[in-house]
Amino acid sequence: METKDKELLRGGQFLVKETKCEDVFTPEDFSEEQKMMKEAVMEFNEREIIAHKARFEAKDYALTEEVMRKAGELGFLGVAVPEAYGGLDMGFVSTLLVCDYISSGTGSFSTAFGAHTGIGTMPITLYGTEEQKQKYVPKLATGEWFGAYCLTEPGAGSDANSGKTTATLSEDGKSYKINGQKMWISNAGFCRLMIVFARIENDKNITGFIVEYDKDNPNGITLGEEEHKLGIRASSTRQVFFNDTVVPVENMLAGRGEGFKIAMNALNVGRIKLAGACLDSQRRILTTAVQYANERKQFNTPIADFGAIKYKLAEMAASAYAGESATYRAAKNIEDRIALRVAAGNSHQEAELKGVEEYAIECSILKVAVSEDVQNCADEGIQIFGGMGFSEETPMEAAWRDARIARIYEGTNEINRMLSVGMLVKKAMKGHVDLLGPAQAVQEELMGIPSFDTPDYSELFAEEKEMVAKLKKVFLMVAGAAVQKFGPDLEEHQQLLIAASDILIEIYMAESAILRTEKNAKRFGEEAQAVQIAMAKLYLYNAVSIVEKNGKESIISFAEGDEQRMLLMGLKRFVKYTNYPDIVDLRIAIAEKVKAENKYCF
Repeated sequence: METKDKELLRGGQFLVKETKCEDVFTPEDFSEEQKMMKEAVMEFNEREIIAHKARFEAKDYALTEEVMRKAGELGFLGVAVPEAYGGLDMGFVSTLLVCDYISSGTGSFSTAFGAHTGIGTMPITLYGTEEQKQKYVPKLATGEWFGAYCLTEPGAGSDANSGKTTATLSEDGKSYKINGQKMWISNAGFCRLMIVFARIENDKNITGFIVEYDKDNPNGITLGEEEHKLGIRASSTRQVFFNDTVVPVENMLAGRGEGFKIAMNALNVGRIKLAGACLDSQRRILTTAVQYANERKQFNTPIADFGAIKYKLAEMAASAYAGESATYRAAKNIEDRIALRVAAGNSHQEAELKGVEEYAIECSILKVAVSEDVQNCADEGIQIFGGMGFSEETPMEAAWRDARIARIYEGTNEINRMLSVGMLVKKAMKGHVDLLGPAQAVQEELMGIPSFDTPDYSELFAEEKEMVAKLKKVFLMVAGAAVQKFGPDLEEHQQLLIAASDILIEIYMAESAILRTEKNAKRFGEEAQAVQIAMAKLYLYNAVSIVEKNGKESIISFAEGDEQRMLLMGLKRFVKYTNYPDIVDLRIAIAEKVKAENKYCF
């Protein structure tokens, strides 16, 4: 599948253009090299992380650092780093794959790994000068040094640009003095390098700095005690205080006042990586749950045979499958976009930056969807274990606690919901995504008489793909009407934005599951994909309900009279199946497969 053979959709265009199943990348498309990498990472995860789960839960911070060193020795910390700086220079999909399979042993290691490889190393590879990269990146890529990222402050969380930490230029113009306080800093306890954001004079935007930290020569840096946290217990999280910390001027990252841009772009990468980091956790939670359900007997029957438990297993499997489908679809789009830019003569730095930035909408969608799915999955996992699920003796309660942070860091899910719609509207205004034309077409369709022809749905997913197209019309109808009514003030209406984003999220996730399954059914035959077909149909059915609820809530909140009646009629038309799937049967088919294999097996 060559990049040049297909039109590469821009970020957000999935909403207004049809994607062919041949054009999506799926986990079934992994190359031999990627499969070998996956095996190596899974083996490392079992041996170094899962085998020591109890020590991580007992807040063994030294173990986290030790396992990070081992990951560095095996090259796992340098997967995304160019070879010139001691990394493996693997493509974006491979980077995501490593993140996926290394993150499911414990959230403590996953957080340390993500903070180091993503927001700790990435800003230097993407924004550093050649000298900065030569000096620091090889140390970070091999795990000789660990990185941390100091953005959040007691008064600056979601409003990251409001930080009070200052950087003051020395009289001789050779260095800056940094003063201030940062909090929730992952890896603070064992890092040697910090990416620190501070404000110079009264600049509108913050500036990024590379700050070395040596415990024997702390240079005005002191650390708070380790935080006591609900989950990720062996992830080092501390406050960091800067008191006249001297940083040479050549350690400024990018230009003055460009820190906010660095922070936002580093978070885009962080968001899709965070989605990746939740995937194998979901697989593992489902596997653990089904193994227990197969063994646990009540009323002389394994609880896996009860309909109520089958319901849970099927829903858990379908959401894990959709999350996988959507995350790898977006990762490959980013990889292809980077390749196009490199081919056009961009530097690695610029290609990677622009490649990820292009799909910022998808990164936000994935961050929200997968972090919420893994939490639901862990919650149902506890329920399947019953009282044992609530006990520290079984792995479910730790999985549940660790999953909880995923909805908060890399930008809260509320911020990411509003961002996804906000970015889409901005792209439309710039002419990068034509929302206006399709939105007007939907309005005209609402005025016209609906067709009463009986469509031909004999082909696999014909009706499901039509349903996805109709869900896109719901988004265009609701968002179009809201933009018309509120214009640029739309961002003041956060509840509407959140409802619109839930529609957007479900469209992307459901479509991704369907396209992956359609592609594989054409390759491996429909029979071989029977359960995957059931999962894609089940996920879509649930998505339709979510779209209907959010569409209705939006319409009755901002429209009235005739407009409201017309929009509600449109909504009703767009969420109606011609042939409803038998949802109970779909769930039984999925649960029986998972039960028979005794694991997540897709």
